[in-house]
Amino acid sequence: MMRFNQAFAAGEVALVGAGPGAADLLTLRAVRLMEQAEVVLYDRLVSDEVMALLPAKCRRIDVGKKCGQHSVSQQRIGELLVHYARQGLRVLRLKGGDPAIFARLGEELDALVQAGIAYQLVPGISAASGCAAAAGIPLTERGQAQQLRFISAVDQHSATSQDWADLSAPNQTLVFYMGTAALGEISQQLQQHGLAADWPVLLVQQGCRPQQQIQLTDLQSAAAVAASLSTPCLIIIGQVALRYRQQQARLQLPTALQAKEQAA
Repeated sequence: MMRFNQAFAAGEVALVGAGPGAADLLTLRAVRLMEQAEVVLYDRLVSDEVMALLPAKCRRIDVGKKCGQHSVSQQRIGELLVHYARQGLRVLRLKGGDPAIFARLGEELDALVQAGIAYQLVPGISAASGCAAAAGIPLTERGQAQQLRFISAVDQHSATSQDWADLSAPNQTLVFYMGTAALGEISQQLQQHGLAADWPVLLVQQGCRPQQQIQLTDLQSAAAVAASLSTPCLIIIGQVALRYRQQQARLQLPTALQAKEQAA
């Protein structure tokens, strides 16, 4: 049974988006549910800053996944959600970003529905929205990007099973999740299907966190640049990425003017 209520009932599961990392980007509803949680199953992308808001006495279970390494299987996650809810506990499923975007939410909902467990969903700021904001760029732009595509670079069948001709249309922004390892192939395929080698690529690692790193590059150099960044890294491809360079130039302008005045 799906509910829309910030109250947290005993025996209920709340599937909550933890956003891109900064605790003050959480929704008010997310914080209120976190404060009532008795058991928390959390992903590796949930920041320490967000985890610090949980009650000291709640049980914390790490069910995070890393590329090629799953500490807990997806089936087991569903079983744990049902197990603790049936004990009458308030169970919080805490997911980085938004739980409805590339977070295998459907499989967890299936487990809850089949078991007859009440649940509620709380959206979070997605990794794409958070990283774009951290870089100071829009994801859409009139005359440049009339479409926005969220793409998983990894699925259960193929590392990059995509319609490359469709993705290579110039009037759109592509956001690749979990794509760092496949970035060489992504870049190659997009170039082979019509995008220029100097087509803009923005790489954002740990966006909206104090340790964030942002690199503006292009399709030709993206894989080499990404090798210097740790994973996970969000990949934003499209003309909107060039606004990051413009923003950086504006930030440096006062310093440049001061230097010019001093020289005069």
